Amino acid sequence: INFQKKYSPLYSSLPRVKQVSKRLICAVATEDLPKQVEESEMETPKEIFLKDYKKPDYYFDTVDLKFSLGEEKTIVNSKIAVYPRIEGSSSPLVLDGQDVSLVSIQLNGKALKEEDYHLNARHLTIRSPPSGNYDLEIVTEICPQKNTSLEGLYKSSGNFCTQCEAEGFRKITFYQDRPDIMAKFTVRIEADKSLYPVLLSNGNLAEQGDLQDGRHYAVWEDPFKKPSYLFALVAGQLQSRDDTFITRSGRNVSLRIWTPAEDVPKTAHAMYSLKAAMKWDEDVFGLEYDLDLFNIVAVPDFNMGAMENKSLNIFNSKLVLASPETASDADYAAILGVIGHEYFHNWTGNRVTCRDWFQLSLKEGLTVFRDQEFSSDMGSRTVKRIADVCKLRNYQFPQDAGPMAHPVRPHSYIKGAEVVRMYKTFLGSQGFRKGMDLYFKRHDGQAVTCEDFFAAMRDANDADFANFLLWYSQAGTPVVKVKTSYNSEAHTFSLNISQEIPSTPGQSVKEPTFIPVAVGLLDSTGKDIPLSSVYHNGTLRSVSNSDQPVCTTVLIVTKNEEEFVFTDIFERPVPSLLRGYSAPVRLESDLTESDLFFLLANDSDEFNRWESGQVLARKLMLSLVDDFQHGKPLVLNPNFVDGFKRILCDSSLDKEFVAKAITLPGEGEIMDMMGVADPDAVHAVRTFIRNQLASELRSEFLSTVENNRSTAEYVFNHSNLARRALKNIAL
Repeated sequence: INFQKKYSPLYSSLPRVKQVSKRLICAVATEDLPKQVEESEMETPKEIFLKDYKKPDYYFDTVDLKFSLGEEKTIVNSKIAVYPRIEGSSSPLVLDGQDVSLVSIQLNGKALKEEDYHLNARHLTIRSPPSGNYDLEIVTEICPQKNTSLEGLYKSSGNFCTQCEAEGFRKITFYQDRPDIMAKFTVRIEADKSLYPVLLSNGNLAEQGDLQDGRHYAVWEDPFKKPSYLFALVAGQLQSRDDTFITRSGRNVSLRIWTPAEDVPKTAHAMYSLKAAMKWDEDVFGLEYDLDLFNIVAVPDFNMGAMENKSLNIFNSKLVLASPETASDADYAAILGVIGHEYFHNWTGNRVTCRDWFQLSLKEGLTVFRDQEFSSDMGSRTVKRIADVCKLRNYQFPQDAGPMAHPVRPHSYIKGAEVVRMYKTFLGSQGFRKGMDLYFKRHDGQAVTCEDFFAAMRDANDADFANFLLWYSQAGTPVVKVKTSYNSEAHTFSLNISQEIPSTPGQSVKEPTFIPVAVGLLDSTGKDIPLSSVYHNGTLRSVSNSDQPVCTTVLIVTKNEEEFVFTDIFERPVPSLLRGYSAPVRLESDLTESDLFFLLANDSDEFNRWESGQVLARKLMLSLVDDFQHGKPLVLNPNFVDGFKRILCDSSLDKEFVAKAITLPGEGEIMDMMGVADPDAVHAVRTFIRNQLASELRSEFLSTVENNRSTAEYVFNHSNLARRALKNIAL
């Protein structure tokens, strides 16, 4: 807008361009407006609220699309089988459309007159459609070569490509472009064979052949209903790496990863990752791939990172291509996780999708959780958990504490995954699997809500989730405070647990929510104490297992303040709180510095062992920052150096875990804890600690580097990755 005002003479040839909405200016500033669109009826985008959701008046059963790809323009023919939600209804049918030119429109084979419909910049409205089922045929003209929004169908580097999430399909043709409209798609693509030898879309390849004038065609059929945001089309000069996967039921699935020819050698790891993800989803969730073909396309110009279009995943090349010469272990691990993530969407996002965009965390949070579990099983579960928690704290927590704070709904990938993880923490692996099975049984082929997922988990396990749903509606990070006490005469150990959620913009008052707190108790030798029972709310609950001792139990906190009393505890224990980081909260406790050093040395929960070291490091760094600010000399606590040395020299620990455990908290994390951030002081302190550790543990670091060198050929697996991680951090 500023550009337009400052350089308005450049726009002098545009007819009344100032009346165009802000969003439209960006898309069509170099194009005349479609003749059918009355400029005075341009619509400004409106805020949308969850409370205003209404079911559509019409649903679509099947959609037949035909694309005639050209160098100047593309013609799109669509034939849609429409049926009313309520039999006999004849409400106007409102279709979304943007930056498309209407060529023709027919109902049941009969062309509509101009007075039968209304067209503006964002919608095509059919005023009086038939009262029953009918076929709607629309022909539109689009210009992918001039589509710089990278939404809908666009052309880049000689290839046609699509991106339709969230509202890109309306830039291809007129449609009810919302996720609760699910239909079966058949797609025919025609193009110049020499320019576009590869023609791809969703589903299975049903037919292909040559046409006149050097053109050819391909027909794709997707037998599963999907929303328009999952539609995909790719056409261009690509070559593929081919492989196969045999499902657990014995079906043979063709796998292809398409890239420019020179990049095909770099797709080996991506193919390995895809096959690993397909096998893992069968083993862990019983979810088998449902088509005969799975395509991945990697192009350098794709702007969304990665997109889970049904059977035709599209990626930016960085998230698919890797070779030892140009990629790091982190790159290889990222490819494994992202390939898995987009594949897992086949069930959690595609077969069962979200009803509206306020439910985005349903498909994304659930699928992020699934890719986290996948990466954990393929490597170190503890290290993956540490990485995910660090990401949560570095990105989500500051947002929760700032002016952009919002609940998990409408959108939160990272925190949404933590909410899903709490279901599993509470129900256990078997209970969570039962909930997932019921979720798919109830909702396969449907567009659903977060409440539907909640209900499946609850009903499959006959579980009481109390106020769990508040996670979807309340913003902010809960602060959990724990006070401990030991009664030597009664042999009981008590945890007084309180919770508080700070006020956030628009939500000054918060209700207590459902927080699972995983707890273990350590005796004076550092061993886990077998737990027998917990007294809570007037009830003594047994937590023991006749088969094997139980050393970790999950306490469910649902009130502002509650007390949990462990029985048969014959010495004062050191509690290991929030094991595995069982809830996305900030934890405050009365654990002493000596307790933390004890946990650092002995806790069987490796996450909490790492966490104890990080808490000690944060306290140490904040104390040294204060000394630095007051001009005092900096002195490193010898106990911290000793604890650091113990971790570094413990050969029983996973090497990647050791690398994480001896990594100091980041400067941003420390500044986030300060009333007034002081970047210079924090940087000086962190540099001082690193220099002191390097000096005092020089021989240990050098020995670690030497013992983890290798001249062998690069191999991406956990043992090699862990070895390199420890060597590099020591170096």
